[in-house]
Amino acid sequence: MAVSERKTHVALLVSPGMGHLIPFLELADRLVLQHNLQTTLFVVNTDSSSAADALLLQKSSAVNIVPIRHSSSSLDPTVPVVDRIKAMMTASYPHVRSYIAAVEPRPVALIVDLFGTEAIAMAHELGMLGFVFMPTSAWFLSLFFFFPCMDKQMLDAHAYNHEPVRIPGCSSVRFEDTIEGLEVSLEEVHEEFRRVARELGMADGILANTWQDLEPTTLKALNEAGTLSNGKVNKVPIYPIGPLARRGEPNLESEVLSWLDRQPDESVIYISFGSGGTLCEEQITELAWGLELSQQRFVWVIRPAAGTDPMGAFFTVETESTEKTSTEYLPEGFLKRTEEVGLVVPMWGPQAEILRHRSVRGFVTHCGWNSSIESMVNGVAMVTWPLYAEQKMNAVMLTEEVGVAVRGRAEGVVGRAEIERWVRRIMVDEEGRGIRERVKAVKNSGEKAVCKGGSSYNSLAHVASECDIFRRRRDEGV
Repeated sequence: MAVSERKTHVALLVSPGMGHLIPFLELADRLVLQHNLQTTLFVVNTDSSSAADALLLQKSSAVNIVPIRHSSSSLDPTVPVVDRIKAMMTASYPHVRSYIAAVEPRPVALIVDLFGTEAIAMAHELGMLGFVFMPTSAWFLSLFFFFPCMDKQMLDAHAYNHEPVRIPGCSSVRFEDTIEGLEVSLEEVHEEFRRVARELGMADGILANTWQDLEPTTLKALNEAGTLSNGKVNKVPIYPIGPLARRGEPNLESEVLSWLDRQPDESVIYISFGSGGTLCEEQITELAWGLELSQQRFVWVIRPAAGTDPMGAFFTVETESTEKTSTEYLPEGFLKRTEEVGLVVPMWGPQAEILRHRSVRGFVTHCGWNSSIESMVNGVAMVTWPLYAEQKMNAVMLTEEVGVAVRGRAEGVVGRAEIERWVRRIMVDEEGRGIRERVKAVKNSGEKAVCKGGSSYNSLAHVASECDIFRRRRDEGV
């Protein structure tokens, strides 16, 4: 094949977690189907992630999937989840390097996520472009991007006096909405943020799962700023390429979809806390009573209680026994009393298909950005129930800035009466009508952004063009 006829090959490396895997799969697909590139996706995961395995079985045959599996038994369960993810990524880099060095045609770019920014230097060593894809909001990206501008005095005031973190040109982060790493002022945590900021500054571009009309002010601040790396200020291009969300299988057969087919239009509220989120036993009981008291139809994806750790299911091995125990925490008689109006689904449900169903009106969500995007692209209003990571920031953005959600409380056990009010606000009350109208407008905005000629389509086309140009110059020895 002549050099000019070769397809440009791009590699992507994604860390564990469905919230990262889903948008990375969509990105790899779009690079192939819309921009005529060849893609290889390295998927780092454990040997026990059945949800990820099921998703990969449905993936586009156009994307070359290379699994990098790590034994669940080798991960210390007492170590924080974030540290386990970082250890898995570090152990994966030699495999990625060896594959890239041997494969033909050689990839011209490596795209990584927030947990893989160390691999940007490896990409440059291998004569490749290095991009970071943040499957998050631009606001969360700004927290890392501008971290070198934040002095110790402000960070201490945030942790100890509960003053906001000020981000240049962006909304400030209130203490009650902050991420876990900034709740206390620890130098080792600050240094980790600075490391990520330096590595973002080394990238040839940063892609984000958002779009221009959703976050215009934050994207303007990011595009106008430079980031400090290796002692100098670099102007790193920011590419909003979203919304990237799983489209769902149009003819998928499942019990939950058959149940939804029998419900009236926009009559059901969907409850799910993502692939890793869990509630304590008392909270599961209160949620069940709240749903029953609301007198609304519901689909609830339920996982076993996991003590006080909201990320308790992140590396959980999903087995038949865990599915059986998922419903043991429900109040006595709950399933019988609600059998005509509700469906409880153990462990996992086809979320993309549920959210796009005509009978679904609302979504009680942990505010993972992937779930938030899926809800917006399907025009489904939300009740926010953030659990961990940047989810409280996402809840603020969805309620106060975008206006597509009702804000739920994030601290302590939420009582049944409060849950009943949340559900009825989004499903029945006049306030919910305005939110539902707003989320339909956001849905239309997102559709325009990713259509040919839209802002996000053009952003991704620019990235693809940069890769094509780099490949031609490399092949010609320029």
